[in-house]
Amino acid sequence: MAWNEPGGGSKDPWRGRNDEQGPPDLDEIVRKMQDKFGGLFGGKKGGGGGRGKASPYGMGLIVLIVLAVWAFSGIYIIDPYEQGVVLRFGKYAYTVPPGPHWHIPYPIERVEKVDVDQIRSVDHKAVMLSQDENIVDVQLAVQYRVKDARGYLFNVRDPDLTLRQVAESAIREIVGKSTMDFVLTEGRAEVVADAREVMQQVLDQYGTGLDITAVNLVDAQPPEEVQSAFEDAIRAREDEQRLKNEAEAYANEIIPQARGDAARQIEEANAYRESVIARAEGEASRFLQLLAEYTKAPEVTRQRLYIESMEEVLSNASKVLVDVQGSNNLLYLPLDRIVRQQQGGSSNNGGVVQMVPAPETMSPSVSGMSQRDRDNLRRREVR
Repeated sequence: MAWNEPGGGSKDPWRGRNDEQGPPDLDEIVRKMQDKFGGLFGGKKGGGGGRGKASPYGMGLIVLIVLAVWAFSGIYIIDPYEQGVVLRFGKYAYTVPPGPHWHIPYPIERVEKVDVDQIRSVDHKAVMLSQDENIVDVQLAVQYRVKDARGYLFNVRDPDLTLRQVAESAIREIVGKSTMDFVLTEGRAEVVADAREVMQQVLDQYGTGLDITAVNLVDAQPPEEVQSAFEDAIRAREDEQRLKNEAEAYANEIIPQARGDAARQIEEANAYRESVIARAEGEASRFLQLLAEYTKAPEVTRQRLYIESMEEVLSNASKVLVDVQGSNNLLYLPLDRIVRQQQGGSSNNGGVVQMVPAPETMSPSVSGMSQRDRDNLRRREVR
């Protein structure tokens, strides 16, 4: 008869128990599970419901698994931008480079990773006193990175705070040794260089493991109350520098030109001197040659000198006197008027030939002269 038909009983084949029975015993379920777990490692069931003794092979397997997990936990990887510092019982042991590594797992050893490629920055702004007892408002920016992970972790308590304090101390020292104008104008680069050098020396003495990569003087200005006056002074200084540059440019332009003119005048003077000397030497040589000829024939030489002189004088004259041998009149030819008439038109007096009386028609004192005296008179008139 089926279990679910009338009279078939109340036994449920899926539950394995009668409906009249109560809920399962929890202790019995736990005991069965313990027995199964102990049997897995070779344990035997004890009499009277007692537990069996565990097998040593099973315990060894558990220990090996635990040791393997503990050993694998010591594997770690250092990134390319990091340095690893291994601590053994809290004390520095060694530093490892980037890459995969293994260390004795916790609690014996542990690893501290430090980013050594990151560029860090700190800004500091403060009011300082300069050497000439003026107040300067300075803003400084410092960029740095970690170069030694061990020193960064162990030598100082707070390396970043130490850097900030060192930066303030260094810039105060540099500004205190400089004048205000020097800090505000041409001395900015020198102030930055000196501050960086002082900061790096102090950080190395402390062993902070920090390396300063850049120091920038972001702003340096007088107090706000007197800033307008200092701006006027700065503009005046800039104008002074501009005028100096313009003057230097003008000097660079005019000085070569003056030197060229001076050299040209010197060359012209030298050429004139050489020409005068050569002309004087030529005249002296000509005179000596003429003197030698005059010594040989004085009369002929005088006549020659007279003729040459007359040729030179008459070549520049515009009037011509013609004396015809045996004629009573001396012809005067106004060549200057004739030339002007040919060039610029006719003239009232152009082309007129003036007749000068001959020596025979002159006064008795003149006509009674000898031929030689008349020749001399003609020469004087020509002159």
